[in-house]
Amino acid sequence: MTDLAALSAARMTAGYAAGDFTPLDVLEAVETRAHALQPRLNPFCRFDPEGARAAAGAALDRWRSGTARGPLDGVPVSVKDMILTAGMATLKGSRTVDPAGPWSEDAPSVARLRAAGAVIFGKTTTTEFGGSPFSTSPLTGPTNNAWNPHYGCAGSSMGAAAQLAGGAGPLALANDAAGSIRMPASFGGCFGIKPTYGIVATYPPSAAGNLGHVGPMSWTVADAAAMLAAIAGPDPRDPDALPLQPATQTAPADGVRGLRVAYSRSLGIRDPEPEVARAVDAAAGVFADLGAHVEEATPDLSGLFEAYDVLRICNRAAGILALPAAERAKLDPVVARVAEMAAAYGVADYVQALAERQRLKRVMLDFHTRYDLLLTPTMAVLPHRQGIQQAPGDRHWYEMNDEVWAPYTFAFNMTQQPAASITCGLTGAGSREAPGLPIGLQIVAAPFRDAQVLAAAAAFEAAHPVARPVLAEVAV
Repeated sequence: MTDLAALSAARMTAGYAAGDFTPLDVLEAVETRAHALQPRLNPFCRFDPEGARAAAGAALDRWRSGTARGPLDGVPVSVKDMILTAGMATLKGSRTVDPAGPWSEDAPSVARLRAAGAVIFGKTTTTEFGGSPFSTSPLTGPTNNAWNPHYGCAGSSMGAAAQLAGGAGPLALANDAAGSIRMPASFGGCFGIKPTYGIVATYPPSAAGNLGHVGPMSWTVADAAAMLAAIAGPDPRDPDALPLQPATQTAPADGVRGLRVAYSRSLGIRDPEPEVARAVDAAAGVFADLGAHVEEATPDLSGLFEAYDVLRICNRAAGILALPAAERAKLDPVVARVAEMAAAYGVADYVQALAERQRLKRVMLDFHTRYDLLLTPTMAVLPHRQGIQQAPGDRHWYEMNDEVWAPYTFAFNMTQQPAASITCGLTGAGSREAPGLPIGLQIVAAPFRDAQVLAAAAAFEAAHPVARPVLAEVAV
């Protein structure tokens, strides 16, 4: 029997067109799988069964009348609990947000999904205000990894990663201000892309300022490409949103043959753990086998950490300091501490950080005159066990026991260029952690070359497919 819940969006719509099954059939299967996953993985924080059924019924009518809206019509999609969704509370993983709302407005990306006919069926869990890298929040508790529930999916889009690897639908809308799409895609074993800043309109603004991007997470690269095409475009609520970029609309079919590809195992920051290094080294070899010209090369990202820390801490502190003291006491300590950390910075520090960010952008623009793509590990370490805590001396979210464990993602929030994570391997029997945990490869391109990232990821996916984890207890 076909597992409707785990089909790709492309396969779903092909089935609708052929009359093999309907959007209502698929929605029922996805909801059944989602509720079965919930006790074990906790990917979701709320559902909208009435709204989803109405949307699926409308999609069915369009498919039957020959007026389907395109590749997402009737496809179930989740929305991260950081992104406004009319009819469902957006509590941002926090006990400080009033559930009463009102919740009457869609974010631009959600509105575009609805216009494309997508069926929004639920909200996925997030760390509090997207400000923690650990797979839990004060409001919803831990979200576990579909590959092994004793592990987390990192943050902050952990619910989306658990949903997708668990087979509860093909697509999830998420956001990323330091790696919040790519880190869960790596630890949680799925695909995610942070598009060029401004291609997808954002409203309300990210708590991290213009470090924050909205983008798709998916099981297949083709589905992410279709979703990015649907959500791209300007919105009058976002003054930074860009005119529609045709290059983002489809992933070209020419793969990576002939491309100049730089591979940096360390990004000039730190070497990954040996098992991660072996997997990403092998992935770089796949690109060479596919016809790319691969060589080791690393851009000069000196000054990255200092500038990023100032911008992230000050932007996030502004929102936290606006809360009453009693509300701040409810916050996750990893999130709340930026308020006191911001006191160490002055106007000159902030201005210098902005200048350093511009320099980093120039460095990467120059780097991409020589290389079409940059490959790196997504994460330096293997997935974390649930309940892991930082040591008292670890001041920043990316530190653990005085070690930088997540050094490769936030550079490209600073430079605002497209970056994706795709699963490139699984841990083996002799792993330091459990066997069968995902390892991610990061693929980066110059601004507005989102389609090139997608094409490269699709070529790698075809050459190196990864099967979903087997979850016998929740089979539909």
